[in-house]
Amino acid sequence: MKTLRPKYGRMLEDFEPGAVYAHPWDVTIDGGTVALFQASFMDAMPTFASRVYAEALGFRDRPIHSLLLLNLGLSFSVQDVSEQAIAHLAYIDVRFPNPCYPGDTVTAASRVIGVKPASSGDRGVVHVRTTVCNQVGEVVCTFERKALVRAGGKLVGRPTPPKLEVPNELLDAPRLPSQLSVSRVLPSRPAGFAGFYDDVDVGDVILHQVGKTVGESEHMQLTSLVRNSHPLHFDEHYCKEGNSFTGTRVVYGGLVFSWVASLSSRDVAGNALWDLGFEEGAHPSGVVAGDTLYAASKVLAKKDIGAQLGEITYRLVGVKNARPDSLVGGDVDLFAPELGKTKEQRVPEKVFEITRTLLVRKSA
Repeated sequence: MKTLRPKYGRMLEDFEPGAVYAHPWDVTIDGGTVALFQASFMDAMPTFASRVYAEALGFRDRPIHSLLLLNLGLSFSVQDVSEQAIAHLAYIDVRFPNPCYPGDTVTAASRVIGVKPASSGDRGVVHVRTTVCNQVGEVVCTFERKALVRAGGKLVGRPTPPKLEVPNELLDAPRLPSQLSVSRVLPSRPAGFAGFYDDVDVGDVILHQVGKTVGESEHMQLTSLVRNSHPLHFDEHYCKEGNSFTGTRVVYGGLVFSWVASLSSRDVAGNALWDLGFEEGAHPSGVVAGDTLYAASKVLAKKDIGAQLGEITYRLVGVKNARPDSLVGGDVDLFAPELGKTKEQRVPEKVFEITRTLLVRKSA
């Protein structure tokens, strides 16, 4: 009789620059998953909320929300990439080149871009690019991320996933689906949210007034929904054994990302058609059950692309247990990246930051 104790993820020494790891999850996104995700985040972007609106834009159905796809891609990669990680460090070049629909089946693979040991020798930074595809091989989400991973020798007892090659063309994904032509006549809307392209100027700051308190069972259920297998998010004994910097379960970062984006959505995305991409994202601090999240946005750039549409680039930040109104002004720069700040300049309440570019309709 054998006694097996399989382990997952990789230690720093297990990563090979250039290697591609095929993740084992193979998941059909059913209507129940879509409904639960939409109800949990209440995101206002109409392309993902309304089948009628999506079909008028040229899609065959309402697409799967971009942040659900990102969460699935991040979570699928955990088993092979970051189940031994200490922290998620960065989001880079996130884009959604093709629509994904209810009933589609998605898989993911990650290519190792780089491995950088820390001077301490006990950890290092792993940089990967993950590609999420549907059942016919179309890329529906692609992104890079960095994770802080423990060192200490190769992981004994880890199942070895298959390796594969990803064609280079999958790494050169567009930012806008072909179905969504910028010259299309946009559908009229008898009602809708505020926040058109022409309503904001570069430099404007929006302090979103709606908060969200994270429930304990809620964040664990949603972590399981997207197949994130890191015990830091749902195993209290693991966390109390010294594996959590908080001593308890930490809310999975992809959920924090989604809640912060959704808290801003009625003000910035209620007239958006598509997420053109995310850049320079990070989690400066962790979130635990009971924390209340708030969001704030700053307009970094605008680009007019026609009679009906334009691109708006925002710096989006999320804070916990304090309204953003109380954190702006004076010597505090809420929207500057925390990395590189001095201790006195840091915003301890900040839990998320990213640059987001949206395709947004004009008011007339």
